[in-house]
Amino acid sequence: MQRKQTKTVLLAIFFLVSSVPALAQTGEFKDVIYASPDGHDLGLDIYLPQGVDSPPLVIQVHGGAWRFGSKDGGVPMEFVANGYAVASLDFRASTDAPFPAMVHDIKAAVRFLRANAGSYGFDASRIAITGASSGAHLAQVVGTSNGHPELEGELGDYLDTSSDVQAILSYFGASDLTVILSQSTPFGLSVREPALELLLGALPDDAPELAQLASPVYLVDANDPPLMLLHGDMDPQMPINQSLNMLGAYKAKGLDVTFDPVHGAVHGGPGFFNEEHLANALAFLERTIGK
Repeated sequence: MQRKQTKTVLLAIFFLVSSVPALAQTGEFKDVIYASPDGHDLGLDIYLPQGVDSPPLVIQVHGGAWRFGSKDGGVPMEFVANGYAVASLDFRASTDAPFPAMVHDIKAAVRFLRANAGSYGFDASRIAITGASSGAHLAQVVGTSNGHPELEGELGDYLDTSSDVQAILSYFGASDLTVILSQSTPFGLSVREPALELLLGALPDDAPELAQLASPVYLVDANDPPLMLLHGDMDPQMPINQSLNMLGAYKAKGLDVTFDPVHGAVHGGPGFFNEEHLANALAFLERTIGK
């Protein structure tokens, strides 16, 4: 019986098959409500590494062209296996509310997680944010806009708690919506144009001020946290120039930035978490938020 219980616990941690709603022996809290904009509950899941006292936290923002996806997709359990707590969250899609609603949601989640860190067992002073594709774009916006009056929002119960993060880890994300269409391939345009129309309510040229507000390159200032950018050099959907633009914006301010191109990779895939690139991401996290 003991062997069977141990096997069940390990499967729950590493393969995300547990449906337990609260922390049990699995090291997981599931479906924790962090805010309820317009009566719509937003939840998050927390995964804790076993045997680690007060680990740093990595917040995962899922991708999906700002309109698809959920907190269950793309959770970087590799980070949990290497000693980091991970919180993966849901937020309003562009089909529910346009930008900046989803940024307000994510910032509310950061404040909730920081305010309740003691209850869940991670270190509130060491928080990184990560995401892929549109999730990486939102992670960059959140990470570079602390205190921004239009982006901070007034959502949740912890408005006096900081939404600061200490590091940003971006996987093939957008950074400058004012030029993204001119950089895109025909295939990229077929994906990006309808997604941007939902996100902004119009194409960027028809909503230039909002497109700029939604572009992390215009939010970068001297107080922003360290940033690591990973991007496939064969990405047909998200122009690699988007990561290069963000790299340039950080360098122009003399900030801590690392660019890790994934040779031969397209828009996602296992190459981003192979031995080399996972080691690079883990080294960045250890250097910025510890272990």
